[in-house]
Amino acid sequence: MKVVIIGAGIAGLSAAYYLNKEGWDVQVLEKGDGLNNCSYGNAGMIVPSHFTPLAAPGIVSQGIKWMLSSKSPFYVRPSLNLSLLDWGIRFLKHTNEKHVSRSAGPVRDLNLYSSRLYDELAATPGFDFELRQNGIMMLYKTAAMAHEEAELAEKAQRLGLEVAVHDKNGIRELEPGLEMDVAGGVLYRCDGILYPPQLMRQLTRQLLSAGVQIHYQTEVTGFKSSGRTLTEVVTTKGDFKADEVVVATGYELPELASVLQLKLPLMPGKGYSFMYHPGPGISMIHGALLLEARVAVTPMNGQIRFSGTMELGPANNKIYSNRVRGIVEAVPRYFPGCRPAFPTGTWYGYRPCPPDGLPYLGRVKKINNLSIAGGGGMMGLSLGPAYGKTIANILSGKDTATQIEVFNPDRF
Repeated sequence: MKVVIIGAGIAGLSAAYYLNKEGWDVQVLEKGDGLNNCSYGNAGMIVPSHFTPLAAPGIVSQGIKWMLSSKSPFYVRPSLNLSLLDWGIRFLKHTNEKHVSRSAGPVRDLNLYSSRLYDELAATPGFDFELRQNGIMMLYKTAAMAHEEAELAEKAQRLGLEVAVHDKNGIRELEPGLEMDVAGGVLYRCDGILYPPQLMRQLTRQLLSAGVQIHYQTEVTGFKSSGRTLTEVVTTKGDFKADEVVVATGYELPELASVLQLKLPLMPGKGYSFMYHPGPGISMIHGALLLEARVAVTPMNGQIRFSGTMELGPANNKIYSNRVRGIVEAVPRYFPGCRPAFPTGTWYGYRPCPPDGLPYLGRVKKINNLSIAGGGGMMGLSLGPAYGKTIANILSGKDTATQIEVFNPDRF
């Protein structure tokens, strides 16, 4: 049986990995060179702690405050784009406690499942991507944020997640090689970190050695079908026959879906990251989130990656320096010994954000042999293996390991 996977990010490659193990003849189509998508430049975090979707109570009022600063971590770029307007209306409809409560369990379960799959992958010969399943610290400086995080930690504990709340002395003991100026923090022991470029390189190498064909610089332009069944994927480098098709692209998902007459609303959420070489005597054991600044901090490859911002709006190729400067200036407020200069090599990429903050995962009803795996927002890398294994189970006629009904691609 032949399966064509569109997209060579972590979702697409993970689907290829598990489908290959199930005996499928797998071909992956990637419109770029596969070297600089979001799966490479992201924060490298595995986050069962992120059980609250982006569409949650309070985000709108907070977002309005952030909009007043050009250095803030959240920004909606003004545009007459109708897709942005439609996305915004849908987003507002989901910013309620009922949506959060309904989503928390399935999001937690999918992330925990993915975390276990990362453990299995790291133990497989040929893989060493610096996996550290030692937790991520949520660091705060203010009493208001301490209160907010304490409430969130209680919810996490009720969901069965491993969480520990620390005062400033307790949190400092977790990082003896790093000076911290914080009021306290929460350690989510259920979280982990890894080095994304190494993971992607090794996963690609493993697939190629297993006979999976990956076609780069191959853009999908259409499909051929017979009734409700896709028969071929049409590309700039020829047509590919398929018994099953999996769409695992990033922020371009709505455009591709529209070709298939499907509605999968997404908005690109631009984020930035850069690498920092810490000075002598500075070392970091855990990943961290600087909560008031919304900056992610991840030790990897002997360096530290700082990443952040959520800039919603139509995609463009611009780097807005004030957004990057907001990340740079936030770091020493939490870590006085780390004073990164404005980076010359800033990376940017787009998180694919559905309006309800939940991924798209599963088969679509309109087409017999089409499945979707995407829209992970800030959880894209975290959910990668779970995307892949879930798709492999669906296509092979097996039960999924977690409940995926809330991620139904047909929900809009």
